[in-house]
Amino acid sequence: MAIQVGDPAPDFTLRDQHGATFTLSSYAGKKAVLLVFYPFAFSGICTGELSAVRDHLGDFETDSTTVLAISCDPVFSQRALADRDGIFFPLLSDFWPHGEVASAYGAFDAEHGCAERSSFVVGKDGRIAWAVHNERGAARDLLDQAGHLRRFG
Repeated sequence: MAIQVGDPAPDFTLRDQHGATFTLSSYAGKKAVLLVFYPFAFSGICTGELSAVRDHLGDFETDSTTVLAISCDPVFSQRALADRDGIFFPLLSDFWPHGEVASAYGAFDAEHGCAERSSFVVGKDGRIAWAVHNERGAARDLLDQAGHLRRFG
């Protein structure tokens, strides 16, 4: 069962594509965090979504908000993807224990061994403020018809 709006966000510490560690609770009281779980590095839909975040990064990275993308791919795959596509925001690896963080959010597909295409906003208070789950084959609707970033939360 996926975590619900209003629930405390499960804390985690994961490494990004450069080996730096990120702990969700370190943002408490400082920034809201958009968690973007995605199934696989280098898949077409995921690449498109991550590129859209990259292209609108200034809307995500502000004084009061940040974005963390999470998949079950190893750090080295995350690094190759980031280098290839010029992605400079954190791509966190939930590789081992495999899918532990995605499972805590109810966003792990055990049959396929990957994260679901799910998004969560963790408020400054450490609680889930917003959540949406998309089918694996359906991209998140990040942009409106005019090509502007949709507002989350």
